[in-house]
Amino acid sequence: MVQGERMTVDLIYIKPGCQNSESLALPSGSTIRQVIAYSGLLQRFPEIDLAVNKVGVFSHIKALDHVLEKGDRIEIYRPLLIDPKEARHRRAKIQQ
Repeated sequence: MVQGERMTVDLIYIKPGCQNSESLALPSGSTIRQVIAYSGLLQRFPEIDLAVNKVGVFSHIKALDHVLEKGDRIEIYRPLLIDPKEARHRRAKIQQ
């Protein structure tokens, strides 16, 4: 991290019935892991397991040590409950 310089990023986590979106000001050169730790999100949502949940920036999967840029939007993704291909097959059967 570069000391003195700051940047603002957005952190997003959405689950059924709850949308968490916050803007955070951190030192330039911060990583995704540092932003998530700083936010306190893991304490508020203990179901988030960074060993399981994927994270991304603007819908692109990134590693936790990815260095962020000013204005980035960090997203924490929930595991899929059903394979999208299987869901399409089920919907197609219902429509027949």
